[in-house]
Amino acid sequence: MTRYCGRLFSQADLDMIRTLIQQHPQASRRELSRRVCQGLSWLKPDGGLKDMSCRVALLRMHRDGVIQLPELPAPPPQNFTRRRTPVTAATDPQSPITGVVHELPDLVIEQVDGRACSRLWNEYIERYHYLGHNPLPGAQLRYFVSVNEQIVALLGFGAAAWKIAPRDQLIGWTPSQRAARLHLIVNNARFLILPWVSVKGLASKILALIVRRLPTDWEAAYGYRPVLVETFVQSDRFRGTCYKAANWLLIGQTLGRGKLDRTNQWALPVKDIFLYPLDRQYCAILTRAADPVASSA
Repeated sequence: MTRYCGRLFSQADLDMIRTLIQQHPQASRRELSRRVCQGLSWLKPDGGLKDMSCRVALLRMHRDGVIQLPELPAPPPQNFTRRRTPVTAATDPQSPITGVVHELPDLVIEQVDGRACSRLWNEYIERYHYLGHNPLPGAQLRYFVSVNEQIVALLGFGAAAWKIAPRDQLIGWTPSQRAARLHLIVNNARFLILPWVSVKGLASKILALIVRRLPTDWEAAYGYRPVLVETFVQSDRFRGTCYKAANWLLIGQTLGRGKLDRTNQWALPVKDIFLYPLDRQYCAILTRAADPVASSA
């Protein structure tokens, strides 16, 4: 048996996955993950397919040499114009909200659930976040933050960066440990305070609230609890003040590569690296020896 994303896979399970890949050579990785979920009856509590967990598990199997996934499509040419998320009146500016955070009514944090909410989240990010909207990689959760039923902020969490030297050195793990336990780190890929909201202390308050519930929400969605959150703050645009105020750890800077770049071909802005431990024993958890039952073939 071997464990990926909180699930044990028997040799028969792995053989079934390899057979599906052979039988559907033109299938996308997304299509394969859905077929695997159906074949293994890997379902969420509501009966839906655990598609995102399965995709992460298949990618890790591929990286470990257990299976061979289809090649990814070639990256778009440099002059490629990405398809933009349509902007509608639903995300038009609202009444200004100002003041200090302790004067506000209670903040309400809600997960993005359903296509309509997903489209609305995407539209806000496309319209008001400086990076725009791009699909979050791997397992993910997205949130709205509201005051008196008015959206004031949005957050998105996805898969961690594959290799970040300051983070990996701090954890002290080997490449094999990183490959086995990277899924226990979650990336805060988007955090947006809407531009008509100017409330002192709001951003750090939201960060403090979200890290309390993130492990439980993630476990409910994917069957395991992350132990560390990371984020990257573009240093020539932002100072990361809200992360510092929320007790995130500034551990260094990126090299200007990309989240998935393993060939050093993509020049990107240098970013400050912040971490927030979700478990005090995160280093021990990320570097401990694999469960003998889970690691056996």
